Parts: sequence; C-alpha cells; structure tokens
Amino acid sequence: MNQAVSVAQALLRSLFDAAVASAQPAVCIAPHLPSPKSLGNGRLVVIGAGKASAAMARVVEDHWKGPLSGLVVTRYGYAVACERIEIVEASHPVPDAAGLAAAQRMLEVVQGLQADDLVLCLISGGGSSLLPLPLDGLTLEHKQAVNRALLKSGASINEMNCVRRHLSAIKGGRLAAACWPARVLTLLISDVPGDDPINIASGPTVADPTTCEDALGIVRRYGLDLPQPVMEVLRSGRGESVKPGDPRLARSEVRIVAAPQMALEAAAQVARDAGYGVCILGDAIEGEARDVGKVLGAIALQVAQRGQPFPAPCVLLSGGETTVTVRGSGRGGRNVECLLSMGLTLAGHPRIHALAADTDGVDGQEEIAGAVLAPDTLARALAHGIKPADALASNDGHGFFQALGDSVVTGPTRTNVNDFRAILINA
Repeated sequence: MNQAVSVAQALLRSLFDAAVASAQPAVCIAPHLPSPKSLGNGRLVVIGAGKASAAMARVVEDHWKGPLSGLVVTRYGYAVACERIEIVEASHPVPDAAGLAAAQRMLEVVQGLQADDLVLCLISGGGSSLLPLPLDGLTLEHKQAVNRALLKSGASINEMNCVRRHLSAIKGGRLAAACWPARVLTLLISDVPGDDPINIASGPTVADPTTCEDALGIVRRYGLDLPQPVMEVLRSGRGESVKPGDPRLARSEVRIVAAPQMALEAAAQVARDAGYGVCILGDAIEGEARDVGKVLGAIALQVAQRGQPFPAPCVLLSGGETTVTVRGSGRGGRNVECLLSMGLTLAGHPRIHALAADTDGVDGQEEIAGAVLAPDTLARALAHGIKPADALASNDGHGFFQALGDSVVTGPTRTNVNDFRAILINA
C-alpha cells in the first residue's frame, strides 16, 4: 500500500470511529436520566432491547444511586456486565428462543406496577429481532420465516417493521401498554432513516398509526410467501397494534438520545480539522444498495472532474439504510454492496477513496462492519483473478473485499446509528 492510500484510509477510518464514538451510550444516556428524587416512593424498573441496550443499562447503573431492577436483551457478543439489571443475549437478525423467552419475561417484569413507578425503556437498533414474541396462534418459527423473507426481499426497514409490528405481542406500543399505570420513559438510539420512533425496534413503547392492511400491502408489494397463520393474523385484523390516543400510553414519553445525523456531524468535524471541505449528503438515504453506490460514485466523479457541486479536496458523508434484494449466493452486506457498486462506477479514479460500514460493527450477517475502497481496488482484484462485476452480481461484497484485505472489522461497537459512508476526494 503506497503512502497516499495509507493516509487516505487512515483518515476515513478516523471519520468512522468518530461517528461510532459520538453514539456511545456513555456519551448520550446520562444527560437524560431522571433524578431519583423525582420518583418519591416509586420504583425504577429498567427494560430494553437492541445492540446498544446492555451498554445503555451499564450507564444507568453507573449514574443511578437509588434502587433499581430490570431486564435487557442484546445481541450475542454485545453484553456488558451489570449488577442490578439482568442482561440476556439473543440472536439477530433472525430471532431465536432466547429472545422469545426474554420478551415473555419482560412483559412479566412490568406487570403489577403502580402509578408512582417509573419504567425506563432503553431501545436501540436490532430490538425487532431481539423481542420476537408472537401473537397468539403464531410461533417463533413463523417469526423466523417472516424475518428471512423480509431480509431477502429488498423491503425498506420501515416496511419490514410495519409487518413485524402486526405480528407481535410486544411491539407497536404493546410493551408500554403493559406498563400502565406506571410512567414510561423511553430513551432511543436511532438506527432508522427519519428517526421515527415507531420504526426503531418496531416501536414497543410507541403508538402505531399503521394497520394490518398496510402490512398486507407490503406483503403483496414484494410477493412475500409467508406461512398461512401469519396471513390469517393480518387478514383478520387480529394483529392491530396500539393506536395513537390510547389512554394506556398517556404517561409514556420518548426521547431520541443519539441519531445518524449526530454521528455524521461528529465525523464532519474530524474531516474539517484535517483540512477538508465537508458535505453531508443526507442522513436518511434509502434504496437498493447497488443503485445508491452508483449515484454516490457519479457525484464523486463530478466533484473530482468538474469541481461541482463542491470543490476538492472534500469529503462527502452520508447515512441511512439501504437494502439488498438477494439474487446471488454471496456473503452480502448492504454497505459492501454499495461500496463495490460505487467502485465499479469510479473505475479506479486516482483521487477518490471511500469507506462504507455499519456503525454496529455488523454488515448483513457477517461480523464485519464494512470495507474501504482505494483507486487500485479493482486492479488488485483482477490481478487476484476476482471479477468485480461478478462479485456484485452474486451479492458477494464481503467475499470481494475480504480477499483483498480491505474489510473493516471493529468487533461489537455496542451502539447503532446505521450505515456510515465517507467518500474522500483529493485535489
């Protein structure tokens, strides 16, 4: 690796690290905790789900001097030791029996609360799969089949969560309703485009304006072949969630404590400090990963070749959540698919480098956050007998970049503010 490539990749990685650091629970949770004095004689019960939830729980324990108890479920490998809050690990993105048991117990934990009790709910991305409690008449196997079908379909995260909410006994406001008459304060780390609380972990403590008919429309739109009991729940309307105005949610408050835009702004400051102009293209970019990659590549070329709409040197930042319609048998990952598509568009432009990674450290189902792209990436691949276009056609972004040693591996970051993309364009 020549020095210019090494310097560019080091800067890109520092931008990604700054984005992840800005969304750490240690930074964003404590300012939103209530005072123990505000509870009077009430209890504090902590519940939560998501990839960041265990780290969030640890912060609560560190800052809460009064008594507390609770239960939080996180992804395997994302646990953080707590003394008073029980931490359970379960599977993501396809749910398992551990998540099912944790969701059942969570509803039990909040039974019998009083009006002066406070439920502190810690929610982050991944919670949908980690709380897979199905409605009566459905099984865990049904929920697993639905998740697999959705993950392969190309549906957006908002569409996926709409379907999930209407098959769940705990999402779509049902968890908050179960806490009544206690107060509920939900602290959210957003991993969804637009930061709508109903779509973060499928909104277990948030009223849901969508309907079973909306969920059916998504099933039809993507031609999903779902089990008959699932279709019966949706067609009959049995899966209707808790709606706006429900009195059981009258004492429920929701706060977003970290979000993709905050992470992009943290990265932007690092780039400015390094002498680069910065443009944040958007924090909620959606669409097919390979199509987004083409568009971002075309914008980068316009900057490099025309100085439009921004002069080089500059860094283009973006976030959001793309999707992948699985056609091949490769090792997938929406960030690496986006990056590989971008690389084909850039065709080895000598002044453009890029990084695309998921802030939770997991892109797709691989324990790999993403990858970096250099001007010589395509040439090195061809020298190794790897055809970039074939890798993209087979959805094998991870296989492609890993073979070149260009994967970005972080291990569990214990947070999640979704996709992060940075394109560095030198003068």
